[in-house]
Amino acid sequence: MKFKALAIDIDGTITDTDRRLSLKAAEKLRTLEVPVILATGNVLCYARAASKLIGVCCRIIAENGGVITDGFDKEPIVSNHIHECEQAFVILSKVLDMEKLDSSLRKTEIVLRRNFDIETARALLETTGLDVEIIDTHFAIHIKSKKINKGTGLAKMADLMGLKVSDFVAIGDSVNDVEMLDIAGFAVAVGNADRVTKIAADYVTDTTYGDGTAEAIDYLLSKGML
Repeated sequence: MKFKALAIDIDGTITDTDRRLSLKAAEKLRTLEVPVILATGNVLCYARAASKLIGVCCRIIAENGGVITDGFDKEPIVSNHIHECEQAFVILSKVLDMEKLDSSLRKTEIVLRRNFDIETARALLETTGLDVEIIDTHFAIHIKSKKINKGTGLAKMADLMGLKVSDFVAIGDSVNDVEMLDIAGFAVAVGNADRVTKIAADYVTDTTYGDGTAEAIDYLLSKGML
């Protein structure tokens, strides 16, 4: 099958652990003839800058599906689930020492420094009755709505583009990529991916981070899939 678009995570997938962009991966993405959508847990302004620098501007799924835009100057579509996330943070921060990150830029979720016990936080969350979850992407810890994820973001992006989710290849590395990989027509996990992400993938690269993305694109092109 020939796919019509590619959705790809940024941190840990086209960057290394220090968020240094892989020039090899960027070059591969830039030369593709299909649209490339950046799908990240990070904020929209970060993803917009990355899309410009990579040269794949400017369809973006940001904040784990909470913020979506299909053009650089277009008004983003923003989910309205931040209030439950704020409630969860207030409850958790009474017990755990938590530090917000990017708080002035976040529109749909709460993001925290990775300096507390996430299992304790999860146990506390289960007692609140709030429809939120807490995930660790290895770059930060996110308090997010259970209703929103990169999979719902990809479905909305597909609708905006007049495509089906099955028309997409998806590439990722972390737990927050799983829903996107699950609904895409073909799913790739780079070699450094979490175990659960690899399980969701149709193809797992031998190489890691940006090298893994470059390997994946070579594989897809060699099979006539892009």
